Amino acid sequence: MIDEESSYRAVSSRDARFDGVFFTAVRTTGIYCRPSCPAMTPKRQNVHFYPSAAAAQAGGYRACRRCRPDAVPGSPDWNLRADLVGRAMRMIGDGVVDREGVSGLAARLGYSERHLTRELVAELGAGPLALARSQRAHTARLLLQTTGLSATDTAFAAGFASVRQFNDTMREVYGLTPTELRHKPARASSSGPAPLPGTIPLRLAHRQPLDAAHLFDFLAVRAVPGVEEVVAARGRSAVRTYRRTLALPGGPGVAEVDQPRKPQGWLDCRLRLTSLRDLTTAVQRMRALFDLDADPDAVDRVLAADRWLAPLVAARPGLRSPGHVDPHELAVRAVLGQQVSVAAARTLAARLAERYGERLPTPSGGLTSLFPAAEALAEADPADLAMPGARQRALRGLCSALATGAVDLRPGVDREQAAAALLALPGIGPWTVAYVRMRALADPDAHLPTDIGVRHGLAAAGAPASADAAGWRPWRSYAVHHLWVAATEANQN
Repeated sequence: MIDEESSYRAVSSRDARFDGVFFTAVRTTGIYCRPSCPAMTPKRQNVHFYPSAAAAQAGGYRACRRCRPDAVPGSPDWNLRADLVGRAMRMIGDGVVDREGVSGLAARLGYSERHLTRELVAELGAGPLALARSQRAHTARLLLQTTGLSATDTAFAAGFASVRQFNDTMREVYGLTPTELRHKPARASSSGPAPLPGTIPLRLAHRQPLDAAHLFDFLAVRAVPGVEEVVAARGRSAVRTYRRTLALPGGPGVAEVDQPRKPQGWLDCRLRLTSLRDLTTAVQRMRALFDLDADPDAVDRVLAADRWLAPLVAARPGLRSPGHVDPHELAVRAVLGQQVSVAAARTLAARLAERYGERLPTPSGGLTSLFPAAEALAEADPADLAMPGARQRALRGLCSALATGAVDLRPGVDREQAAAALLALPGIGPWTVAYVRMRALADPDAHLPTDIGVRHGLAAAGAPASADAAGWRPWRSYAVHHLWVAATEANQN
């Protein structure tokens, strides 16, 4: 967290870039806010700063009802950092504590519960249980304000162990009972179609600026039919919408996100879930897909200092590095894309999804199935794998390793260990590993120097093929995307 005087200056200027980086607690009111809260700036002597919402709640403060500090973008540090705290936060965000408890989280990280708790409290002011509890409270508020679920069903869907715990937490965090929260409905989405019954509408907050066009273009080109689709805008008030299926712990889900017509600080999203307990996980995975916890100012400031990248950054401020909702799916698709065009890889992925993917109980538009599980593809009929023998063996080896756990790509894994395990597999080279790091592991500093698109992008920018990428650290993933865009635009011209 930045020093307190700098934090107070950010609060005084209502700087939204720091939303989620720290939280402001006001002693005289007993509430905590995001830095950009539009309320009157409190006096400096009345303000205390916390590194997490959970720490503010543990300090006895309730969430501001005006700025909703529980709904801010996450800290960009968690993707940038590879240490214990960063990895733990990625796992907590994915719902590991709710599903496996603190013991499961500690076991995944390879540390004792006591050591893990000590590290989190030292840096974030709250242990894993408190951090997960804060996340549950936010999930419960969403369910109360966007669904007709009873309070009891909401409590268990959000991950609470009892209704009493749920009631106590909601009163403590929001200063309202669940019934009172339900009577304060969330602001509805204004751009997309009216949500269907059983759909949870929500807003995915992000820091400005956001190059939404690049995100939707990138996903549209790679969308696997049956698993993903991008619905074109029709009519003056319509928006382009990305839709896809989700393989979640409680069963399949469907997510859709609208491309905003103008900057608004959030993306409108709608989720349909088999189990509402998967809401937290689904939200976190969609945030990862759209890279919504990034700090675009920090990224652009570094890349704009490079003479070759500066014009590209100026043309596309806020460009993101899309992640993925399923790291195993992304790894398989990376192998499918080796040495072939994006269109060819997409066609092959669609055939495998049709043949081996789990079917949705009911099709949703053009969405019919989940992407095939690694276990299913490890036993795929060679006749269904329209690729050279060496790549077939690479795909089978990867899927076997994913199925057995020999390669672990789940949120929060050690990236260096995962990369080494991938590179040890036959047919998996540096390009595939770097691409998996970039998208499946949300590594902001992955680089693909041998990629043909990167080379064409450098040429389009007037840079030599030997351009030094060291100055792009720790944001080389974003530099790659700028170069891919430059290559595409040069091709079109």
